[in-house]
Amino acid sequence: MTTSSDTSAPAALNFRSIDFRGRRLSLAELRGAVPRARHQTMADAEQKVQDIIAAVRSRGFSALAELARTFDGVEQSHPRVSAEALTQALAGLDPNVRAALEESISRARQFADRQRPRNVDVSLGDGAVVSQNWIPVGRVGLYVPGGLAPLASSVIMNVVPAVAAGVESIALASPPQKDFGGLPHPTILAAAKLLGIDEVYAIGGAQAIVSFAYGIPGSGDELPIEPVDVVTGPGNIFVATAKRLVKGVVGIDSEAGTTEIAILADSTAQAPLVAADLISQAEHDPKAASVLVTDSTELADAVVRELARQAAATKHSARVLEALSGPQSGVVLVDDLEQGIAVCNAYAAEHLEIMTADAAAVAGRIHNAGAIFVGDYSPVSLGDYCAGSNHVLPTSGTAAFSSGLNVTTFLRAVQVIKYDRGALEEVSSHIVSLSGAEDLPGHGDAVRIRFE
Repeated sequence: MTTSSDTSAPAALNFRSIDFRGRRLSLAELRGAVPRARHQTMADAEQKVQDIIAAVRSRGFSALAELARTFDGVEQSHPRVSAEALTQALAGLDPNVRAALEESISRARQFADRQRPRNVDVSLGDGAVVSQNWIPVGRVGLYVPGGLAPLASSVIMNVVPAVAAGVESIALASPPQKDFGGLPHPTILAAAKLLGIDEVYAIGGAQAIVSFAYGIPGSGDELPIEPVDVVTGPGNIFVATAKRLVKGVVGIDSEAGTTEIAILADSTAQAPLVAADLISQAEHDPKAASVLVTDSTELADAVVRELARQAAATKHSARVLEALSGPQSGVVLVDDLEQGIAVCNAYAAEHLEIMTADAAAVAGRIHNAGAIFVGDYSPVSLGDYCAGSNHVLPTSGTAAFSSGLNVTTFLRAVQVIKYDRGALEEVSSHIVSLSGAEDLPGHGDAVRIRFE
């Protein structure tokens, strides 16, 4: 998440229109023409993140303290959040918020517990068995942003699938907040406590990712931060850049960008609902993307009117209007539903809502989306909090080839091969032949020697 504020006066709405009607566009042309943000590039952030990596790896906790002072305005001796602070955060949590978190946790657990794939044993003949076993990683580091909004729900979305996968060691990091004595936001701490996470760090940005990837040795009374196997969680461009740079040292979920919503709607859609859902994601960030795809000019006009009315009345009006007026947002006019589906598959939205006649059938024709929300009563807000699904999803078109956070993010498929003498002998001549064809005779010799 970015760290800009809402202090400026609301700007006028400039929700742009892109007209695809009467045009036959290839997939490449569609991908190039749909609204996209002109983000700061990874290259712009890379040198800064490289400097953070070098500082944290060489100077450990002293570097973290310096970065906390520079970026967060707090003094820090050690970033570990005490057990007392976690307990106090949960004790001070609003009862209604606690009930909401508990309901979200319950639904997320029910969904995650059923995601774990089954182990497989395949017999390929007498004495020849090949298995695939799903094994959890040993330790994960979860990052929860704390910029424009304290995303306590992201604690749930990261922790629950890791627990369902069977991960035994889970650490969580979230930026220190000056308003809360250098601790992460108390709602984030309370959510961690509810989920049984007691290893929590007040570390923000790229330095959190680096700390998890490489670990930080302790000295004296300083407890170390042990390195993890997988890092997950959303963040700004510096977090995404750090994840890219440590990929290979650790596994990552994705290099997530700013949130986005696309809505495929026809003349049956209700303009107030469409507008409200576009605004719900625009309030995340001034760079958030809100895109309407429709074959109805009447609906498009009505939605623009509703956006102006609702955006003026919402709390984060300036932020919302900036997001809606950016190059990443707008309405895409199409000839018909067929072209609309093609546009949505080319756009590959993080969140895609279907507000059409026979919405379920239309949803079945969407192949590229992080999550699909079907009908008037399945808004993205539901998925953000209480649907049971996960809201950590691929952005910037990467839903065409990647998945949202789920149990398999924290699992590895390990193959086990068990052949006895007879089973190996049955295929030994084939191994010798193939090893000779590849000019790797030692492979064949390793089999032949067993029968001499």
